[in-house]
Amino acid sequence: MTRPLLITDCDEVLLYMITHFRDWLAEDEGVAFDMGHGEFYRSMRRIATGEPIEQDEMWALLNKFFDGQMHRQTPVEGAVEAIAAIREHADVVVLTNLLDFRRDARRAQLAGHGIDVRVFTNQGPKGPALQAILDEYRPSRAVFIDDLSQHHGSVFEVAPQVRRLHLCAEPLVAPHIPCAHEAGHAHARIDEWDRALPWLLESLTCEEKDLQANE
Repeated sequence: MTRPLLITDCDEVLLYMITHFRDWLAEDEGVAFDMGHGEFYRSMRRIATGEPIEQDEMWALLNKFFDGQMHRQTPVEGAVEAIAAIREHADVVVLTNLLDFRRDARRAQLAGHGIDVRVFTNQGPKGPALQAILDEYRPSRAVFIDDLSQHHGSVFEVAPQVRRLHLCAEPLVAPHIPCAHEAGHAHARIDEWDRALPWLLESLTCEEKDLQANE
C-alpha cells in the first residue's frame, strides 16, 4: 500500500509572508499595508498620499517581493518540527500558488529552513493541481492544508475524499479571511501547529471509519 500524503500550502502555513511583505513595502516602496481595510489589494496605500494601490500594481509589488525578497521569510512557529514528525508517517509535498519559474527558488527556500520536500507550483484554484498530484502519488489517504478558504472549496469540489485543514498562522491575516470550516469546505480550522499536528497525524494514519467516529 502506498504511503499517506500531506499536500500543504507554503505562505502563512509553513513560512510567514505577509509581515515581511508589509515591512518591505514600508521600507522600500513607500506603501502601508493594513489588512483591516478588507480585500488584499485594498489594504495597500501610499504612505505619502493615502491613495489606495490599484489591483494591477498590487500584483506587480507581489511579484517584486517574490523575485527579490523571499530571503526575508521565516518559518512559522512549530512548522519545521511538525513536518519532520509527519514525514515519519507520510509523504509531504508543497502546493504553492507561484509562477512556475519560481518553483526551484521556493524549494531551495524551504530546504534552507529544514523543509526539504517536493514543490508544485500553481496559478488559480488548487483543486485540479491537487488532483494531478493524487493521480501521480496514489496515496492510501491524503490531507490538504491551506490558509485560504477558496482553495478548500476548490479541493472539496474536485477531491472531496481528501481531508482538509484550514490553517492560517499569521495573526495579521487570520481574523480577516473567510473560514473554510464554517463554509463546510474544510474538516477543521486550526491556526497553530502544536494543535494541528495531532489532528494531522490522526487524519493521515487512521482509517476513515475511525475518523468519522471521532467527528
